[in-house]
Amino acid sequence: MKRLFLYSILSFLAFISNAQTLTSGGKVKPEQAIMDVRHYTIALNVDFSQRSIEGYTTIDLVLSQPTHVLLFDLLDSLNVHNVLVNGKKQAFDYKNNLITINLDKELAAGKVSVKVLYGGKPHVARRPPWDDGFTWTKDSTGHQWMAITAEGAGGKLYYPCKDSPSDEPNEGVDMFITVPKDLVVAAPGLLQKVTKNGSTATFHWKTNYTINNYSILFNVGDYTVATRPYTTVDGHQVPVQFYVLKEHADKAEHFLDIFVKTIHEQEKYFGEYPWAKEKIGMVETPHLGMEHQTMVAYGNKFRYTKIGGQDYDWLMHHEFGHEWWGNKVTAKDWADYWIHEGICSFGDALYTREFEGEAAYNKIFQRSIFSIANKLPVVQHPDMDEDAAYIDDIYSKGAFFMHTLRYVIGDTLFFPALKKFVTSPQYTYDNLVNTDDVEKFFTKESGRDLKPLFDLYLRTTDKLEVHIKQMPGNKYLVQLQNISIPLPIDITTDSGTKRLIADNKGITIVSKTPPVIDPEVFYIKKVIIE
Repeated sequence: MKRLFLYSILSFLAFISNAQTLTSGGKVKPEQAIMDVRHYTIALNVDFSQRSIEGYTTIDLVLSQPTHVLLFDLLDSLNVHNVLVNGKKQAFDYKNNLITINLDKELAAGKVSVKVLYGGKPHVARRPPWDDGFTWTKDSTGHQWMAITAEGAGGKLYYPCKDSPSDEPNEGVDMFITVPKDLVVAAPGLLQKVTKNGSTATFHWKTNYTINNYSILFNVGDYTVATRPYTTVDGHQVPVQFYVLKEHADKAEHFLDIFVKTIHEQEKYFGEYPWAKEKIGMVETPHLGMEHQTMVAYGNKFRYTKIGGQDYDWLMHHEFGHEWWGNKVTAKDWADYWIHEGICSFGDALYTREFEGEAAYNKIFQRSIFSIANKLPVVQHPDMDEDAAYIDDIYSKGAFFMHTLRYVIGDTLFFPALKKFVTSPQYTYDNLVNTDDVEKFFTKESGRDLKPLFDLYLRTTDKLEVHIKQMPGNKYLVQLQNISIPLPIDITTDSGTKRLIADNKGITIVSKTPPVIDPEVFYIKKVIIE
């Protein structure tokens, strides 16, 4: 995402939330709670000389009850010219980042179409992708290059919408973006048509899948498309497409080699690529990256590291992992943002496990535990906005929690359950989720009550407290003090390391040397020795 995670650069990311001036989400307004957005049509002309946009957005929605007021979010850096509801012009107010449509007569429940004609100079990103907005720049050959980042601000950055993660357009999006004819538009879904209009060209992109509103955007550049066919784990043929600047076209084939390896590995753990009816897409951007659905933004400048002796791109892997965690599985509230970032970051560690083995995987978490701040719970309270929900621990502690959960329930249950969750219709696409859903699912799959574990690690800043009391005869009583369920725990004594089941009543061990608790670091813990 725009909040990119890599264990070794957490210190760099520590100040991200302070840089974000725009935010999305929060408690849904009553006027919007009765709206179910079904489809967006966005038609815009992009003027590079003025750094402006002009056109319209049509919002097709269903009202659950009659209303005299319609309310849409749009940053008021733009200008709204007219608003039509079901084809009829309506009066409106546009201030405080809201379009308020006061209808001359009550609108009945049911289907409604709202067309907003608008334009102007959209907000410019100061430091993308951590600050949202439009990036207007040029590539090294002098061609115009434009990108949008909107995860924190939401789609309201440049098109009128219902700004809540709880409502995605179930019937997808159509985008008609007009640019100078020597440029190419890259966007979500499938390219339907390119229409030449003299000095300009209009690109029609269409997605039929549900999509979060910060993925509804486009990039413009002097692109060429490097492509190859891909067969998914379930046997479907999907095109892999990399929209790369022409000046970097010679780097595309090796990039695709690495990308295809990443796709195979992600499918192994998380099931078939989620958007198999469209494309597997990535686009080169002037900012570092973002997980935009079917057109992932990539700006890591082909800087590869090595895992298992082969080239690896952490940015590519992390952002692509969000096709499952964030895009397919989507939190209905920013309060549950760790589901996107924590599980996706855990997935990054699985790549190391896959190609360098278990010991290398474990070292990732042994190092990352020192970066967990534990100043706020990972899951705070409902109806949060994105900026308040975003803390570094949704990455580091969220990933570590999945590492702990794997240890607690064991691989034979954990890995099948993880894949089952991300491939289940109950938790994917149109069906949004929260932390309770994840907790109840793993409780059912494991056959044991995991709520105390979820509560301790995600809803508090407490560490697992392990109490050791020395007794006569080289005996030690080991107790878990702040959790009500028994947990497996590795304990090293003079006779080696054994995995034992500890609880709040305690277990007695015999050792001539003081026991070492959890030597491989599967828990965030505090050991108290008496």
